[in-house]
Formats: sequence, C-alpha cells, structure tokens
Amino acid sequence: MKNISKLLIITTLMLAISGQAIAKEMKKEYKPMESQSNKITQTAGRDVLGDFAPEFAHYNDDILFGENWNTANIDTKTKSIVTVVSLMSQGIVDSSMEAHLKNAKKYGVTKSEIAGIITHNAFYAGWPKAWAVFRLAKNIWTEDEPALSEKEKYAQSIMFPVGEPNDAFAKYFSGKSYAAPVSTKQVKIFNITFEPGCRNNWHIHKAKSGGGQMLIGVGGKGYYQEWGKEPVEIKEGTVINIPANVKHWHGAAPDSWFSHLAIELDGVETSNEWLEPVDDEYYKNLR
Repeated sequence: MKNISKLLIITTLMLAISGQAIAKEMKKEYKPMESQSNKITQTAGRDVLGDFAPEFAHYNDDILFGENWNTANIDTKTKSIVTVVSLMSQGIVDSSMEAHLKNAKKYGVTKSEIAGIITHNAFYAGWPKAWAVFRLAKNIWTEDEPALSEKEKYAQSIMFPVGEPNDAFAKYFSGKSYAAPVSTKQVKIFNITFEPGCRNNWHIHKAKSGGGQMLIGVGGKGYYQEWGKEPVEIKEGTVINIPANVKHWHGAAPDSWFSHLAIELDGVETSNEWLEPVDDEYYKNLR
C-alpha cells in the first residue's frame, strides 16, 4: 500500500509538472479573437502551426473560428458563454479558457453575469472546476463595469450594428436615429435604428418607373403607414414593400427601440420628397 501511495503521489506530481509545461506552450497558441468589420477572425493556428500542420491551422482559423464563429444563428455573446461552459465542464482551464473568458467580456458578458454562469455550472460540472475558472475570471473582470445604456443593451439583441448617428437626415426625423451600412455594392442596404419615439416624416420615393423601397424588421417594434391607411406593425422578420410614389412614414413604437433594413430599389428618375412630420398626438396613441 505504501508503494502504491508513493506511486500515486509521484504520478500526480508528474502530471502537475507536465500540465504546467503544456499550459506554458498553450499560451503561445491561444489568444482572444479579433473583430474586423463585424467579422470574427483568428490567426493563432497559422501563427503557431502554419508550417508544421497547415491543415490543422486552416481548420482552426478558417472553419472553427471562421465559419463557425461567424454564423448568424446565435449571437457572439451567447457563443462565448457556451464555449466557456463547455471548457469548464471538461476541466480545461489553460490559456484557451483565459482567451475565451476575454472574448466573453469583449462581447458583452458582465462581471455579474460571468459570476452567475460559473456558479450555475459548478453544480453540474464540479466545484473544483468552478474555483479554477473563477481564479482566471477575477483577473479579467478586474473592475466594476458601468451599467449598459438602453442603447447598448438593445445593440446586443440584434445581429446588425446600430451604426452612427444619422445626422445627414436628422432634420427629417422626430427623435434620434442611427445608420449602419450593410451593403454598398450591387444593392445598397442600410440598417436604420430608431430610439423609442423616433420616426421619420411623411415622405415619397418618387420614380418615373420602378423604384420604391423595401423594409425588413431587424429588432424591436415599429410601424409603417401609407397615407389613408391604418399603420402596420413591424417586428423582427416583417417585410414591408413600399411602392414608388406612395406617401408614407415608418419608425419606432413610442416605447420601443426599433431597427429595420432599408433597401433602395432601382428605378428611373428616382428621388425622395420629404414632407410634414407625423402628428404627435396621433403617434402617441400607437401601441
């Protein structure tokens, strides 16, 4: 029994030493992901293994952190949380876990949220694993972060960026709006975001032939209305086809942030005619 105990102690020490050596090497391989033009990129595979294992480097950078992390079925914040939970459940607390914790913070996971995530998973993955992850997390979430603004919270809920203040057209809007280019080639597409209560003036997309506009709801709740007709509610996935030469307006509900894609349709002799604002009293009664 004594020999077995000595063997177990020696084996444990050897595993610990080798684990430290592996972790030291892994720090060269893992680094937080980068985001370029809202596309996630990773170069760790090629940086470390590009010459030794080019196929693995390709799968790591282009498939795992390329195609997989850039799919639109779930948002990046959720993907970061799922990854942290998966690594913790396997007891992986090396530099890869550290990198993914940094990603989680980068993509919006707050200090209180990561504490709750690790605590919840501890009951399923194991208490010692939670302690190990907490040691890493404490060094990443080092300060109390300011509470997110309503705009920041909303921005995390939609797949397209909110963009910059829509100053070029501010005089045609009641309230503040934001614009983000989604496509500037072939078909021009912009994501337009309205703060609660914001809407544009009545206006007409004029065209001799063709023309008009298409709206696709991205998030929140808004309205579209043609002159002489009842307003139509717009939510995520709602498609609105606006014919040319029809007077209309669109914007957020009085109590909700709202975004839609605006797609300009080709036509002959196209132009926009901006008209009067939407009546305040009428608008306030929309719910």
